[in-house]
Amino acid sequence: MNKLPLKLMLTVVAVSVFYASQVYTQESPTTYEATRLRITEGPEIERVDPDFAIITWTSNNPRGSPEHYAIVRYGTNPTKLNQTAKSPIRLNPSHSHIVFRVRMDNLKPRTTYYYTVDSMGADGKGDGVETVVKHFTTPY
Repeated sequence: MNKLPLKLMLTVVAVSVFYASQVYTQESPTTYEATRLRITEGPEIERVDPDFAIITWTSNNPRGSPEHYAIVRYGTNPTKLNQTAKSPIRLNPSHSHIVFRVRMDNLKPRTTYYYTVDSMGADGKGDGVETVVKHFTTPY
């Protein structure tokens, strides 16, 4: 029995396993962190009704986990933002900026709400772009 084909076959298998392990260990393009994450537009009120509001903002791409969340922390007291609204978003590594959009439900009419915005990865780690406290008032 000729041993060359067996050696050749073992070499092919070894090379295949090596290259396959290289492919499986490569990180996605979204795993690299942005050098300086910052909000480039907003946050601003897209819409406000008596019982809900939508807040939007744009930041440079936070990278990291492709699964991200837009976060709004809010409340009726500017020093006690004890409610949270979040919206899932999937990062696109080819985009330099990301538009975040969050809907806050079950608001009360004629009430002033204070809020900050941030974003976080699926691991729960915030991106660190939280803003100063802003406010809006729901209509009648």
